[in-house]
Amino acid sequence: MTQQAIQQEALSRAQGGLSTRNYADIYHGFAAKGIPIEEIRPRENVLTFHAWKALGRNVRKGEHGVKVLTFREGTRKETNKETGEEERKSFRSPWSSTVFHVSQTEPVNGKVA
Repeated sequence: MTQQAIQQEALSRAQGGLSTRNYADIYHGFAAKGIPIEEIRPRENVLTFHAWKALGRNVRKGEHGVKVLTFREGTRKETNKETGEEERKSFRSPWSSTVFHVSQTEPVNGKVA
């Protein structure tokens, strides 16, 4: 997968997700960094490193984001012990991500998202 594909997939997941499970952690984490709560809008101006790259922005060197817990969905092949047939099973696994506020980013080469 190319870097551009990774970035576009990250942006799609970040903006298209429906879960609000991490919002409290996001608000708390960025408020602790001095960002006013009314300026914190998850999925709009709080995104992952790769999502910001897809929008033409870089996270400034030395910036620290807020860690959030997400879940990845996937499938795997399993062999049925009774019949010996392969089956595809879906699963969810926990995944830690770091998100950054727009104020921690800057446009790449003058490009504005």
